[in-house]
Amino acid sequence: MATDKNCMLEQLEMLTGDIEDTRWKDQTYRELAKLLAREKQTEKAISLIVKIEKPDTKAMTIRGIGMEAASTGLAQDEYNMLFKALRTEAEKIEHPPSYAIALTYIAMAQAFAGDDSGAMLTAKDMKNEALRNKAFGESAEIQAEHDRFSAAMTSIAAIESLGYRNKAHRIISKIFADRKKYDEALKAAIAIENTYQKAQAILYILAKQISPEEVSLVE
Repeated sequence: MATDKNCMLEQLEMLTGDIEDTRWKDQTYRELAKLLAREKQTEKAISLIVKIEKPDTKAMTIRGIGMEAASTGLAQDEYNMLFKALRTEAEKIEHPPSYAIALTYIAMAQAFAGDDSGAMLTAKDMKNEALRNKAFGESAEIQAEHDRFSAAMTSIAAIESLGYRNKAHRIISKIFADRKKYDEALKAAIAIENTYQKAQAILYILAKQISPEEVSLVE
């Protein structure tokens, strides 16, 4: 029966193994892993990663499992086990760009799950400065979208590039302004060290309050 989800998931896994084209096989395993994670079958989902050949699809599968699981409300110890397992799988990726992307996605999933300290540690482990800064910035955006202002500011403070740090402050200032959290938006704007960008961020906050119909005209 179509309502027997477990049976259908098992059938889909068997069918996927028979797909000849590597690209389509990898993509189907990726989507199946996401469904399993959504069903809280995280161990089963993780077991599919090894069946995926392309490293970039492995990274995307790690992201999918992490983000789907992060939305299911697992207990913290379960999240700890999950992210440890995902990190183990990421370490098996030999393609450096895909490996770095996998770590970025794990940090994002940790932030989404509310594991801010875990997200920070994962991002800090990244060797490439540009990608490490990106991981901190992506985590900050997720934290801002979940109204965790202090966590977002802590993530941004870890960004080593001044230009990227200014950009991240401006992004989360906009996120909070859009959520009508104007005090937090202003604090983020004030942290911007570029005068023009700071002015634009403050202009956006004012426009949202005074003339929201024209806010799209503000950069």
